Amino acid sequence: MRGRTLPRPGRLGLTGGIGSGKSTVSAWLAAQGAHLVDTDAISRELTQAGGGAIEPLRRAFGDQAIGPDGALDRQKMRELVFGDPDAKRRLEALLHPLIGQEAARRAAQATPGQMVVFDVPLLVESRLWRTRVDQVLVVDCTPERQVARVMQRSGLSDEAVRAIMAQQAPRSLRLAAADVVISNDKDTLAPLHEALAALWAQWHPV
Repeated sequence: MRGRTLPRPGRLGLTGGIGSGKSTVSAWLAAQGAHLVDTDAISRELTQAGGGAIEPLRRAFGDQAIGPDGALDRQKMRELVFGDPDAKRRLEALLHPLIGQEAARRAAQATPGQMVVFDVPLLVESRLWRTRVDQVLVVDCTPERQVARVMQRSGLSDEAVRAIMAQQAPRSLRLAAADVVISNDKDTLAPLHEALAALWAQWHPV
């Protein structure tokens, strides 16, 4: 664990690159009693069949953006935004406000005094999110570790994983934005859990 000794945040921003183990960390924090707001889950709900983003997406990108099941065709949209920076900006301008509104609604459901953890994959890329949290916790590992993990769990090629990583903020920018860094570069979860336990104890001294 790296970072300054800081008091317990009321609103914690959690982020990390693909394959870093961010979801493992968010689940651990939730198990300790934090109120988790998962913006990836919100995005999936908004873009499923009947979700609040479907008709705006259809208007912005046409019927090709919507699959036969009525949900966002993620593969087609991924191909579109990878090759067209303007399409990526339009997609983000459409989705991010909707995600932000729902995240704020869910955060308001926390009990008084409960830490709210905002799990935000693109926190560093979004200036808005940095203003909404008290501290930023970055889950970090080497790019090689990211590639290996994502390839193992998804079956994607090395090239495909690196293409996804290239769309995210560089590791250096994530680390520069962090108040606290948790390393998750080992083959087992034990060191990660130990670092998290030490951080939680720092936030909740006896």
